[in-house]
Amino acid sequence: MHLSTTKGFFLQGTAFVLCLLLSATFSSCRDDAQAPLQAESPNPLFPSPAAATAKRVAVIGAGSAGTSTAYYLRQYTNFFSIPLNITVYERASYVGGRSTTVNLFDDPSHPIELGASIFVEVNKNLIGASKKFGLKLRDADFGQPKESTYSLGVWDGKEFAFLQSRTDAYWWNVFKLLYRYGWAPMKTQNLMKETVNKFLKLYKFPYFPFQSLSDVAVSTGLAEAAWTSGAEYLKDNGIAELFAREIIQASTRVNYGQNLGLIHGLETMVCMATDGAVAVEGGNWQIFQSMLNASKATLSDNNTYTVSYQDAGGDGGNSFSVEQETFDHVVIANPFQFSNISLSPPPKRPLHSPRYVDLHVTIFASPYKLSPEYFKMPSGSSVPEAVLTTLPANVKLGARTDGVGPAQFWSISTLKKDGISGGSYYVYKVFSPKPLKANFVSDILGIDEARMFDNSSSSSSGSETSYTADQRIADISKSHISWYYEKVWQSYPYLYPRVTFEDIKLAPNLWYTNGMESFISTMETSSLSGMNVAGLILSEWVSKFETKLKKFEDGLGL
Repeated sequence: MHLSTTKGFFLQGTAFVLCLLLSATFSSCRDDAQAPLQAESPNPLFPSPAAATAKRVAVIGAGSAGTSTAYYLRQYTNFFSIPLNITVYERASYVGGRSTTVNLFDDPSHPIELGASIFVEVNKNLIGASKKFGLKLRDADFGQPKESTYSLGVWDGKEFAFLQSRTDAYWWNVFKLLYRYGWAPMKTQNLMKETVNKFLKLYKFPYFPFQSLSDVAVSTGLAEAAWTSGAEYLKDNGIAELFAREIIQASTRVNYGQNLGLIHGLETMVCMATDGAVAVEGGNWQIFQSMLNASKATLSDNNTYTVSYQDAGGDGGNSFSVEQETFDHVVIANPFQFSNISLSPPPKRPLHSPRYVDLHVTIFASPYKLSPEYFKMPSGSSVPEAVLTTLPANVKLGARTDGVGPAQFWSISTLKKDGISGGSYYVYKVFSPKPLKANFVSDILGIDEARMFDNSSSSSSGSETSYTADQRIADISKSHISWYYEKVWQSYPYLYPRVTFEDIKLAPNLWYTNGMESFISTMETSSLSGMNVAGLILSEWVSKFETKLKKFEDGLGL
């Protein structure tokens, strides 16, 4: 979440706005074998009774938050010599949640990120785990063909409002940016740095572990950005509307499918923190699979769950059962409204269920480049390999959930050029609020409508091809679209400005991680939320936990 220099702003290419997609954290799973539970070596600093009964914790959800909860519980209990059994419940067939891959041409040697695609250098948990588990990191734009003159463009549905050249000298790019936007880029960078520094306080004592997200937002100074829309927050901090609309809003749209008039100021700043954007080679899900393996948890998958508990009143003593298994603590680590969990009895304070964005992700392979004619460029021009979008100045849809505007899509990225499956193909990823229609796909690729569908669809006598407006990418001839994959994610909440956030502790020994998503929705913040719940649980098991936490942080290098 950091832009250390203006140069970083330019040279990140797509990364400068492709911050944390969905950096939201979906719950999903791989079939990798889980390490069995086994005894841990005791820590002589904090001895425990030899006959101590192992604590039992259930974690529901194996995405970023759930696997992080399990992982940090194991780290903490190992350090403090507390026997622990963890069971992670996951109804999907894979680990990683909204971080998952799909195989190009169904070839496992060519995975493509379908969900949460990148993370950045200040994402302490994800970077640290990647290094610890020996996962190979690559730059966010790794694999791009780099055939276009432009690495990035911002399209408003009528014209490119901004083009970032790949071939111009760095100083010339800087001059053009400052000439058009004045000091707004520098002001944005400084405001983002202030936000990042406040955010990093959440990882350390005395803020960590935090009992209330609402309270810690105030105490760290992050709340003031979350209380207002991105548009108002930028205006209040002297950032020009032109830069906000053309550059910053392009970032909020590609990352969260929301305009500046809707999304809150804190998430707006998160979108501008892109320095050191990377991804794990083979898929970011490997971070969460590795965390799960290291936690030595038992994985129970493909189920729906009823969590029953006996409310003992006061602050302790609740006992839980999940699918007839009893636990000391239960952690709900996915969006409650999508979890198929029934709480019996229901919590005294009902859980808020924010509305989530329906994000349509379409990945496809085609022998065609993007059409310059569609994007109002001279014939023969090269279209940017990352096309982000914004609204024209005269289109006022900023506060609406249906605010995609004339562009009709959030982004188009040229991921790679591949020579597999007997041909040479460009691989594209499109984010959109609705499924892609066949005529839209043919238009952006410059395919003549008469040649769009299979030969059987057209007459050899020269009559016009018959097609309907609701035909989809699946109907296009395989000679034009060689392979495709479609997915609809409930990717992240609509991030309206708000003053308070969901409770972390729903009842004694019953915890919820996903209140974090309405605050900051990324893979990293979901991991932080899981780590925080693990810390809160340990604080109930270890006397003077806060004073001992420093020894743990020093020992683990946190």
